Amino acid sequence: MITVTEATANAGALKRLSDEGVSIWLDDLSRRRIESGNLAGLVATKNVVGVTTNPSIFQAAIGSGAGYEEQLADLALRGVTVDEAVRMMTTADVRAAADVLRPVYEATGGRDGRVSIEVDPRLAHDTRATVAEARQLAWLVDRPNVMIKIPATEAGLPAITEVIGAGISVNVTLIFSLERYREVMDAYLAGLEKAQAAGLDLSGIHSVASFFVSRVDSEIDKRLTLLGTDEALALKGRAALANARLAYEAYEHVFTGARWQALGGARANRQRPLWASTGVKDPAYKDTLYVDELVAPGTVNTMPEATLNAVADHGDVQGDTVTGGYAQARADLAAVERLGIAYDEVVRQLEHEGVAKFEVAWQELLDAVTKSLNSKGVDAE
Repeated sequence: MITVTEATANAGALKRLSDEGVSIWLDDLSRRRIESGNLAGLVATKNVVGVTTNPSIFQAAIGSGAGYEEQLADLALRGVTVDEAVRMMTTADVRAAADVLRPVYEATGGRDGRVSIEVDPRLAHDTRATVAEARQLAWLVDRPNVMIKIPATEAGLPAITEVIGAGISVNVTLIFSLERYREVMDAYLAGLEKAQAAGLDLSGIHSVASFFVSRVDSEIDKRLTLLGTDEALALKGRAALANARLAYEAYEHVFTGARWQALGGARANRQRPLWASTGVKDPAYKDTLYVDELVAPGTVNTMPEATLNAVADHGDVQGDTVTGGYAQARADLAAVERLGIAYDEVVRQLEHEGVAKFEVAWQELLDAVTKSLNSKGVDAE
């Protein structure tokens, strides 16, 4: 049971973050986290109002085997394929987490209380298969507060439009560039228009756009370090925040424009920016950097538990740290470009690597489940 003292102790920076209009989502899920009551505890004491998953998270959870033994044994006896087994386990976890978050979903009118599950990353460049997978996942989870994650690849953009147009809420993932982010927002608006034409209730359709943060610094900082000049080193740790702040500027522009006004009048919901990859990878930086410096109303910050705990312990939330920084953000990215580090090349590389990393994690998960099924006397196909 969570005591009043514990809840109060954890309220500080996390509560201030929530009060500033930032929804705190946990970037992790496992069966043990659900069944132990840990997830419910984070909702009760640390202002967590959503959960995101990805192939790497499921690979770590299911690959460990903890909490999945009984279901694996049952699946083995039924002789299911490894792909079926993985989808049965992952959707079961998302369904259970959605039930934990359901009161938040109800209290916020569907804005939060969301749990995200990603389409098979091997389909990232296949529009039709992504749409089919999204429909299947929504059906399998069968909870109103599920969000289907679709990567922001070129093939993913029309899939976003189709899935939103079918009335399914979407978390668009793996966004690194400002140009691609604008395309994502356009795909969302096109999906809403499609849903409206089909007579669907737009108020029930929600979306977030997951804009990745720390990986931008990791790649650009590496190149700045190789240059080694004082000017280059002075720019380390600035590109990711600049990129995210300019993404928020683009969001403000799109969701105050005439096209949006027509949809907003029909009770549509804005597609909120979600700051992803907010765990700091460089130990030289404060571990709450990508939370403290990305506070803006109407955003989501999805954090690994270590970052969540760090913010609760020593986060420094001082109000909006985004909207006043657009000019400096443009200057920082321009300074990086002047040093010969091409922004467009970096973000293309990061998108390619992001999809590839999820494909590798998914294959490792399939391999681990195949081994488990085979150990129980079943040949997994």
